[in-house]
Order: sequence, then structure tokens, then C-alpha cells
Amino acid sequence: MILSKTSQYAIRVLSYMINSDLQVFSAQHLIQTLNIPDKYLRQLLTTLSKAGFIKSIRGREGGYVFARNADRIYLSSIIDTVEGMDKYTSCLLGFSECNDDNPCSLHEKWAPIREELLDFLNNTTLAEVKNNQITKF
Repeated sequence: MILSKTSQYAIRVLSYMINSDLQVFSAQHLIQTLNIPDKYLRQLLTTLSKAGFIKSIRGREGGYVFARNADRIYLSSIIDTVEGMDKYTSCLLGFSECNDDNPCSLHEKWAPIREELLDFLNNTTLAEVKNNQITKF
């Protein structure tokens, strides 16, 4: 399963911030370092800020800083903020009535994979990303 571009960028930004020695991150620095289009990144920073993951600091030395401890930011909450978790919790084939009692043709194979994916997203924090030094972009 591949994350949407928006989720990829959101996780990329936050994981870069947590792994950097910098304390404050300007949008321009993030745009140049992470190679994310300007308008796209600025909208993403606004969304992440409104959700309380980061906050903006105004002024000449301003930029973005974490508003919450990294050990309280789960990958699933980032994804849910920027795109929603529906595509990760629903039927792989898109059937709205697919469930254990009324399974689609892939339900039996997909259900354990989906559960493992959700477990990973729901239980992995940015603090763990830092501890594992996952910084290659």
C-alpha cells in the first residue's frame, strides 16, 4: 500500500524536523531541503499547524516548531489529518458492504494485511522515527 503524496509529504516534513539539529524550520528551508513544491508545502504546514502537530513562530527568526511531543504523534494521526484513514480501513476493492459476514473476493487475504498495516500506523510515533534514524529521503 502506498501512501498518498500528501501523507508522504506530511510524514517527510515531520520526520525531517524530528531528526534535524535545527530548532526552528522556515518554510523556505523545508521547501529546498525536502524538494516539496512551495504552495503544496505551505498548505501542508497550515494543516499540520491547525491540527496541533506544529506551530508557527512569527518574526525574522520565525518558522515552524513542534507543538506536541514526538512520542505523542502517531503516523496514523498524521495521515488522518491530511487525508483521512478511510482507504486504509475499508475494503481493498472499494465495496461498502464488505465485512467478515459479507466478504468480497479479497477480504480473507486483505484483512490480516490491513490489520498489520493499521497496527503499524497506529503504534508508530515520530519519536520512534527519530530513534531509528529514518532520515533518507
